[in-house]
Amino acid sequence: MKRASKTLDDHYGEVTAVRGSVVDVHFPPPMPARNNQLRAGVDGNIILEIQTHLDATTVRCIALNSTRRLGRSTPVYDTGSALQIPVGESLLGRMLDVFGQALDNKGPIETQDRWPIHRPPLPLADRVTGNEIFETGIKAIDLFAPLERGGKAGMFGGAGVGKTVLINEMINNMAQQYEGVSLFCGIGERMREAEEMYRSMLDSGVLDKAVLMYGQMNEPPGARFRVGHAALTVAEYFRDVIKRDVLLLIDNVFRFVQSGTEVSGLMGRIPSRVGYQPTLATELAALEERICSSRNGTITSVQAVYVPADDLTDPSATHIFAHLSASIVLSRKRASQGLYPAIESDSKMLTPSTVSKRHYRVAQTVRSTLAEYEDLKDIISMLGLEELSREDRATVSKARRLERFLTQPFSVTAQFTGQTGKLVALEQTIEGCERILSGEFAEIGEKAFYMIGSIDELKKTGQDMNSDRPGE
Repeated sequence: MKRASKTLDDHYGEVTAVRGSVVDVHFPPPMPARNNQLRAGVDGNIILEIQTHLDATTVRCIALNSTRRLGRSTPVYDTGSALQIPVGESLLGRMLDVFGQALDNKGPIETQDRWPIHRPPLPLADRVTGNEIFETGIKAIDLFAPLERGGKAGMFGGAGVGKTVLINEMINNMAQQYEGVSLFCGIGERMREAEEMYRSMLDSGVLDKAVLMYGQMNEPPGARFRVGHAALTVAEYFRDVIKRDVLLLIDNVFRFVQSGTEVSGLMGRIPSRVGYQPTLATELAALEERICSSRNGTITSVQAVYVPADDLTDPSATHIFAHLSASIVLSRKRASQGLYPAIESDSKMLTPSTVSKRHYRVAQTVRSTLAEYEDLKDIISMLGLEELSREDRATVSKARRLERFLTQPFSVTAQFTGQTGKLVALEQTIEGCERILSGEFAEIGEKAFYMIGSIDELKKTGQDMNSDRPGE
């Protein structure tokens, strides 16, 4: 980097060591602060972030991009602030990286405002809470795990159970009926998935109300570790300055934790449980606690969370659970049976004081019916359905129809299934479950309930109730 003449504000140091993405820099006093952005290389194209102070004159940094051609004694400039990204309404319809640079070949972002990615959470006195339900149009979620407007919901699951498909469907459903701004943050995403999502949003006509930010899988851990903070800065701008409601979708929070583990290892910190960084809880809280609502607008977040080896006791999963108002666990067992979305869920919103008494009653009755069916499965597999009492056979009949009714065709999978996606209102979901529980459709075969929208779409095929026997 060309060394300019110093002014009182300029603060230069020089590189003393480079180990992959870890760079040590010597500075004369006063030392720059943690999280400050440093620039090195030709035209300052290598961006470093200070992670720790090693001694009175040396800082250890993590590189947010490639350190190629960076060597010892290279001059480094302290910008005096954290990494800043562009904010403004001109971001709508654009795809950005962690630095706020365009990834969509539409030219540079035209905005004068830039905000630092590290910002304190909203003070408690300025936060507001509410009990408003945020409908998704997905039957199983709206019935069992209603989302809170201004809350945080997490979708937990191992590999291949449908997290990304569910996130994409929520974008498709919500963006069409949502009046606010949609912000998608891809942490550790595959480049193929980013391209597919961009084209999908473009085709569905919702891109002009959305901002996409990516820290892709091929980028250094520092970039993946900070893209979540960059996305939250954009969300906070729309909430506080433009005063719009924001829908923040994150895929995948585990990749944020994973990139933090990589950064921690590169920094030489001693690992904690299961090899995670000792600062896991603090780093996660610094991200999650910025997701909140003010009097100006709300930030509603839906987050996909990969669960290693389907183990919900993994430290990454347990720490994330603590921050959420709704938890949606995707079941591999249900997915293997073809029951999509494969949801087992819980929400603090599912209480009689928040949802309607009718909604609460129906949800609890459906859960009870499905639980009784689960208990009867061993008897059915050993002795057969005929050995059950009449009441138990009726319970099994209702449970199997409810299981199938709570499946749903998705718009994002239409090209693979040949079925048009269905968006179902909460009232239609409750009505359908009530009618099944009442035994109204006892003479209609189970297959007729599979992958339909509302109960009004049910075709009375006249199939024998026993044509699909439980346990087969």
